[in-house]
Order: sequence, then C-alpha cells, then structure tokens
Amino acid sequence: MSEKSEIPPETIKAAIRKEALAVGFDAVGFASAAPDPGDRMNLDAYIKAGLHGNMAWMADTAARRSDPQTLWPEARAVVVLGLNYGPGEDPLAGGNHPDRGVVSVYAKGKDYHDIVKKRLKRLARWMAEEWECGVKVFVDTAPVMEKPLAMRAGIGWQGKHTNLVSREFGSWLFLGEVFTTLDLPPDPPAEDLCGSCTRCIDACPTAALTGPHRIDPRACVSYLTIEHKEELPERYREAMGNRVYGCDDCLAVCPWNKFAVPTDEPALQPRAETTAPRLSDLSALDDETFRSVFAGSPLKRPGRDRITRNVLIAAGNSHDTRLAPVARRLLDDESPVVRDAARWALAKILGGS
Repeated sequence: MSEKSEIPPETIKAAIRKEALAVGFDAVGFASAAPDPGDRMNLDAYIKAGLHGNMAWMADTAARRSDPQTLWPEARAVVVLGLNYGPGEDPLAGGNHPDRGVVSVYAKGKDYHDIVKKRLKRLARWMAEEWECGVKVFVDTAPVMEKPLAMRAGIGWQGKHTNLVSREFGSWLFLGEVFTTLDLPPDPPAEDLCGSCTRCIDACPTAALTGPHRIDPRACVSYLTIEHKEELPERYREAMGNRVYGCDDCLAVCPWNKFAVPTDEPALQPRAETTAPRLSDLSALDDETFRSVFAGSPLKRPGRDRITRNVLIAAGNSHDTRLAPVARRLLDDESPVVRDAARWALAKILGGS
C-alpha cells in the first residue's frame, strides 16, 4: 500500500480545494458520482412535456445526462467548481435605452467555456499527478446536470427561477466539473434559502416561470433569443423589449445578490461591442462581419440571422422612427426569419403601437 493511499479523504479534499482556488475558481464542492433517481425522474418529465423545445440534444442525451457514471463508469466523485462572473453594474439598466440592445451579463466578455475549461484542465492535471487518479473535465457543453450536482456539492441551491443561487455570489456563477476515480466523501448539500420570496417569478417578462422551480423555456427570453431558430412567436415579441441576447431579469432581482461581488477576471469584463450596442450598428452586420466582430464571444453561436432577428424585434419595440430605415433595408434579406422580423418591426415603428 502506497503512502498516498493512506492519506485521509478529507485531507485530499482540502488539498484539492486549495489548488482549485489557486487556479482561479471561486467556489469548490464535492459530490458523489452516483446517480440521483430524482434527477432522472425530473428530466424525463421535463422532456415528456416537450419543455425542451428546439433543444433536441437534451432528449438525445437524457440517459447520460441524468447519470454521471454513464458518462464515465469509473468515476467515484465529482469536484464541482464555480467561477464568479458578477456584473459591475445593474443588469437591468439597459432597458432604459430602447435604441440599444441588451446582452446578458454572461455573454458580455469572452466565451466562458474556454476560460472554465482551461482552469479545469489545470486542476485535473494537478490531481492526476498529485494523487495518481483518473480525471475527466466537463463544462456545460457536455451532458451533465450541473445545477443538481452543484446543489449536492454544497455550492448553492436551485432557486425558484431554476438557476443556481449562492450565498456568497448570488446568481452569478459559471460551473464546471472534474470527474475523478478518487473515492471522496461528498460535502453537505446546500439548503434552499429562497423562503417565501417570489421576486424572480414576478420579474419574468414573458411569465416563463410558471411556479416555484418550474420554467417553460419555450417562453423564456433567453431561449427565444438564443435557441429558437424560427420566427419568434408574436405573443412574446413586445415583452422581449430590447433584449437581443439572453435575459437576466430573474437573476438580477434575487435578494442574495446583495452579497455578490463584481468579477475581477479580465477575460469576463464586458467587450465594447456587447456593451449597450446600438441597434442600428448590429443590424448592419453581414454574416462575415458578424463572425469577425463576435469571434470568441457567445453571441457568435446563434449566428447573424438570429441576432439580427432579435435586433429587429427590439427596434420595433423602441417605436423609434429613426430605426425605420433599418427595418426597411432588411425587408428583402436572404433569411426568412430576418424578413419576418423586419416586417413586424416596420409595422410597429410606423404604426406607433
């Protein structure tokens, strides 16, 4: 038996926690890699109800998503990591400037997947070398139910808006995981501290939060602006306001944000092109220019057509006649979703209602 095999698990956990903080993570917790039957039950019900909308990948990966050991049978524990991306200003302030687009806080800087994954790999390499264990790293592009894992690891709890809430960082944590063959005891799970508060539910502009811990993503502005590929349902267009990528309303109103601190990570600082961009400027981008401007940004993923569609909805909601030429110019765009949004926007701007 090696000397390392005799080291108490809690000592190993303390060393991993220290190293995780040293490589740049802000929150660290430990969960078992064994599946939780409740996760599978909740996911199955969610998919059966069709709540995943266009996100077919959720149904395609359901079996793996609800069982960490299906992803990697040798895994015994999961190190759950959080990276603070707290904003330095009020995320809701952008709604006061209808001629400009609002971009979700998480997408204003560089793509967090790259930042988180690099740090996960650094931590995983150290773990493999230090403790002679197997490791695999995951960010949210992999079929991992991150929020339930983070709750079981004690990092935070799933609030009534279904997102993670942390006592230390409020609503603003990116998540990543290191799966390991080390047999480490889990941390105590986080307690749900939402109490009777319903601010997030009350703040949702499209009533996508249908009750505590219940969401219909098909009505969520984040889903509509990012994942929805077709023309946007007219019943939600006015409620979208000037949000062109994502929505932070339910996150921003959470009282636990009083403990949050702005991130000091340079790569997560807002880029000029995502900070209250003019709708007229965004609408002028062709596909090639769009890809160049938003290289390394989350906005690149939905592509020029969907972002332009969202920009036109925002232009229509502004009722600003100065944006009429923007909508008129895109009436003959090659993209049907852009043409549809341009017709709607022009009618709203010229009709004044």
